[in-house]
Amino acid sequence: MTPEKTPVRVSVILSTYNSEKTLQRALDSVFLQEGIHRDFEIELIVVDDCSTDHTREILEANKIGYVSTPENSGGPNRGRNIGLSLATGDLFCIMDHDDEWLPGKLVSQLAVSHLAPIISSGLTVIYGHRNRSVENFNQPRGDSACNFYGKNVTFLTTLSRSTEGQASYIGSMLINSSLKHIRFEENFGMVDYDWGLKLFEGNCSVEVCRPLYKRYVEESNLSLNTVYRAVDFYFSLMILDGYSEKYPAEAWAGYQRLHGSRARFYYLTGNMKKARFYFARSGWNIKTLLYYLTTFAGSGVVRKMFTVFG
Repeated sequence: MTPEKTPVRVSVILSTYNSEKTLQRALDSVFLQEGIHRDFEIELIVVDDCSTDHTREILEANKIGYVSTPENSGGPNRGRNIGLSLATGDLFCIMDHDDEWLPGKLVSQLAVSHLAPIISSGLTVIYGHRNRSVENFNQPRGDSACNFYGKNVTFLTTLSRSTEGQASYIGSMLINSSLKHIRFEENFGMVDYDWGLKLFEGNCSVEVCRPLYKRYVEESNLSLNTVYRAVDFYFSLMILDGYSEKYPAEAWAGYQRLHGSRARFYYLTGNMKKARFYFARSGWNIKTLLYYLTTFAGSGVVRKMFTVFG
């Protein structure tokens, strides 16, 4: 008699903070995954960062246990690291409290998880404050529904902060447990650029070439927070400097694109003097020149018609 195969176990690490408006949607999207209890089991690890709203009541109403940080850490990284230390799954995912998974996310990624230790997917970004959504994914090469990226390929595009290459936003990834020792920085508690570099360096990866989850962006999101943007900028500069001797071309490209991102943030928020300062340090091309020129006149039209940042 053939022994019954043990289902794959996926650890889902969900960090929460004052998430009463979005948490139920995130939880439902996890528990309604296709193939759950048949193709895989889920270990849900929730770490709450000292919420002051009804987040904990929602977890309790769903009969979900959780652990708490000793005090509010100011970002999701402390909770993510606690979750990584508790995870026992064969693979793991990092989820934010305002993410929403499509029903086929895990089963689609698990189908190709034997090919590489990191499986990403496309995503749909929903800008609630602008009533707009954008799909972000690559077209598959050849007949496959997935793209394979060789060792260090995505590491180098991540280092150079290129928008080309693998779609690898943190919330899209399914990761082999052999990489769970890679931890997030806790000094600032909110930056994940260095984590992504350490994750992809020396590894191959796969992208499922269609959107498998939704990322919601509101004006209150951390990604649009002024303090977060400053911390991300200066910490990322330090990280790039650390790689500059070994990978000079990619680090320099990353430096320029980081300044371009900083410029577009100020462009979006209406601080045109600072936008010009950072555009001038981002490397000139036609697009950057047009952005620079419209900081003097016409920025309102550009911000209304295009996704400048986010």
